[in-house]
Amino acid sequence: MFLLKRSVKRKPEMQWALGDRQFFACGACHILAYAFHEKYSGAGFDAVWIKPGPGQIGNHVIATDGKLAFDYHGFSAWPHLLFHSVRKAERLMPGWSHTLVPLPPEVLISEAKSRTIDGLWLRGPEQFLHDALPRARAYVDRFEPPARLTATG
Repeated sequence: MFLLKRSVKRKPEMQWALGDRQFFACGACHILAYAFHEKYSGAGFDAVWIKPGPGQIGNHVIATDGKLAFDYHGFSAWPHLLFHSVRKAERLMPGWSHTLVPLPPEVLISEAKSRTIDGLWLRGPEQFLHDALPRARAYVDRFEPPARLTATG
């Protein structure tokens, strides 16, 4: 988990200038989940929102099939990624809690559609300094998929 200073997140030039890992960890994880879903559609992966408890911060969206997950770390075991995410959040914010919320792919790239889900408010790829979707697609392509995905992707 990365936490950006508000001054970075509120300045599109500064947010866009972040390295890919930080960019997709801090505000564009949903775009990355969409790009992953696009590439591996039909492989059984869904987007899941790790929604912080009331009054807490630390939103994160990942793609998972329940066993394997993909986010800015690349591929990892879903239970390990969730444990890692929760542990880091609890270190930064004692008492941190979360719920897991499945998200349909179309909300990941539409601010209007995302706002139909209670508590969710995502930016579309075009709402970044530049279109974030090509950057997300290129980032997904950097990671060698497990053998079982190469037959479906």
